[in-house]
Amino acid sequence: MAPAIESRKIAPGDVDAEQAERALHRIRSYLTQTAHQDDDVTILGETGSDDPLVLPRPTVEMFAAILAALANGQGVQLLPVNAEVSTQTAAEMLNVSRPFLIGLLEQGEIPYRLVGRHRRILFNDVIEYKRTDDRRRKDAADALTELDEELGLL
Repeated sequence: MAPAIESRKIAPGDVDAEQAERALHRIRSYLTQTAHQDDDVTILGETGSDDPLVLPRPTVEMFAAILAALANGQGVQLLPVNAEVSTQTAAEMLNVSRPFLIGLLEQGEIPYRLVGRHRRILFNDVIEYKRTDDRRRKDAADALTELDEELGLL
């Protein structure tokens, strides 16, 4: 398994939203004009085309998605799909305390592995737990609303 990789993130406000919007507009325009192509994207510097930067199209599309979030004043976080995260990072992703997260791990709610004394959690497992927990919370709220309607409280 891969070693734990700490996330790379940009907090809300770290990037000027207007600047991100301008860059996003230029990239979207290019991607729209070349929508039929699956080719790499060649970026020429302002000083000439002696050494162009060539990027795979999917990375440029992902970059556009990142810029869209930044233009909306949102922060972004980027992790490899198979990344392992520390308990602190996982707790931050779930917006819970680290001790609460460790309780979830020990109860078997989220799979993890030990590296020495440190717990490592697959990023995808954290996201899957979050989806399941969000769905559980929504179902509970819907059930309460239904009960309120049955009792005539709404």
